[in-house]
Amino acid sequence: MKQFFGMSQRGSLDEALQGVYHPQFIMLFSTNDRFEEHVAALEKRFPGVPSIGCIGMGYQSGIVENGVAVAAFSEGVTAAANVLEQASTMPVKYIKRLEQDIQTVNGSSRDTVCIDFCSGNDACVLTTIYTALHKRGISLMGGTGDQGRVSANGRVYQDAVAYGLIRNQNGRVKTYKENIYHQLGDYRFVASNTDRANYMLGALNGKSAKQVYKDILHVTDEEILTRTFQNPFGKLNGDDTCIISIKEVNGGALACFRQVNDSDVLILLELGDYQAVVRNTIQEICRDFPQRSAVFSVNCLFRYKLFSEHGYMQQYLRDMAALGNHAGFVGYGEHYNNRFVNQSMTCVVFE
Repeated sequence: MKQFFGMSQRGSLDEALQGVYHPQFIMLFSTNDRFEEHVAALEKRFPGVPSIGCIGMGYQSGIVENGVAVAAFSEGVTAAANVLEQASTMPVKYIKRLEQDIQTVNGSSRDTVCIDFCSGNDACVLTTIYTALHKRGISLMGGTGDQGRVSANGRVYQDAVAYGLIRNQNGRVKTYKENIYHQLGDYRFVASNTDRANYMLGALNGKSAKQVYKDILHVTDEEILTRTFQNPFGKLNGDDTCIISIKEVNGGALACFRQVNDSDVLILLELGDYQAVVRNTIQEICRDFPQRSAVFSVNCLFRYKLFSEHGYMQQYLRDMAALGNHAGFVGYGEHYNNRFVNQSMTCVVFE
């Protein structure tokens, strides 16, 4: 299979699509003000080709911050795209669509991946999708788009998750998740006074969550929102840690970018040697896949900001380019199988 990536910094879809011929699956990344226009134009250009899209920044050798970008797969993939609606209340109502698409693509854990773009309520959505995927062992990766809108097959949806099922006809696929943080000290907290609907963390070990964070890191209220780049929370999930970013301060509570529940066990994290972590990820992928057709990734907005502030973003894209054809987009939350994480990178590798 082949992955094509095209972009236009000035927002011209025709420019971004130059060089796309006979695509079998397409992903679109656009801006808030031109999303509907680009979705309709893409469907007109390639009617009937499975496609999904969201509002966000695409990247390959550079970042498309305010234009349009397209990633297209061709020459050896079988794909289907669709949407689960009512993501905030009842996505399971539409699960038959996904089950039918799984039958149509006829994929397996070895050769098929699900890529999804979500408008919100990610944890519930992922649980719903994974009930269908895990029956065949199909992995999932994806992320959250901006402005609460996604697209599938030429239509724009609110409160929904768009997904693409892609089967590699010529080899394996595998998903990866990268974490550039490790535990700080031996702090362990039990969460309470949470508001699941608003992702609010009220207390840690019975004390104000905001005050606990301030006392440990010696920061002011104003510094909390930038300090989360270096010190997010982590939720223990077996041998894995799901990163939880802080969104804002709300009285004595902390609003987060992912749901925290009463009695969840949390730890505090600190930024590690991210360049070494990236090198290790690249080496792991090369060991697993000596021959690679394509790599598609989702990087968190906070990683993008962190890397940019440290002057590493362009070097990061050059490092990842060593894998071959690498492209992706900047998300507001990352998906890895049934897990919704923050400040992470998830990707899929095609043999």
